[in-house]
Amino acid sequence: MKNQEVTIKTIEHATHDVLHIVVDKPDGVSFEPGQATEIFVDKLGWENEGRPFTFTCLPEDNYLEFMIKTYPSRKGVTNELLSLKAGDHLIINDIFGAIAYKDEGTFIAGGAGITPFIAILRNLKAHGKLGNNKLVFANKTKADIILEKELRAMLGHNFINILSDEEVDGIAHGHITESFLKTCGLAFDKTFYICGPPPMMEAVEGMLTNLNVKKEQFVEEEF
Repeated sequence: MKNQEVTIKTIEHATHDVLHIVVDKPDGVSFEPGQATEIFVDKLGWENEGRPFTFTCLPEDNYLEFMIKTYPSRKGVTNELLSLKAGDHLIINDIFGAIAYKDEGTFIAGGAGITPFIAILRNLKAHGKLGNNKLVFANKTKADIILEKELRAMLGHNFINILSDEEVDGIAHGHITESFLKTCGLAFDKTFYICGPPPMMEAVEGMLTNLNVKKEQFVEEEF
């Protein structure tokens, strides 16, 4: 698939700085949960400014959906998305991605690094295969938690949050540490799916390595 124009069906805020965008699905588009595509804003001057964004819908849905964190101060693609409305167009390009579900384990996400995991977890739920998968989700504040209600309903006690910049009753406070990971009831002999900013991913991988998690247990993608 190359440079396929799609029409925005709905565009709204999922959180204060994350857009929920639904577009029509062109014939023949096929992807695996966790994969992404390159998106361009269909406006003069933006034709060559593609950015990768993950599909958050299911492969069988008759639309394409994205959860996109916006950075207005950068004056880039995500800021331009804030000016769009239903009926406007985007361009989507090739499909790619290193995150794919292997087997039951723990998903660890930092901020918008949750996006590859949304379709994977939704797909597991749709097929009755959520099992004992856990999600450790690190954010700055409670308002930053993407799809909090859905993820809590989906995962229950296996939805584990930690907030670095805000203290909230019932939610861990601080950054992910080895001692925190030890308190989460994780199976360190199973697969770990990790996605977030590179420094966070490197730190988490180091912690897990110290907890005897082997390199072949990691499934990772930098956000």
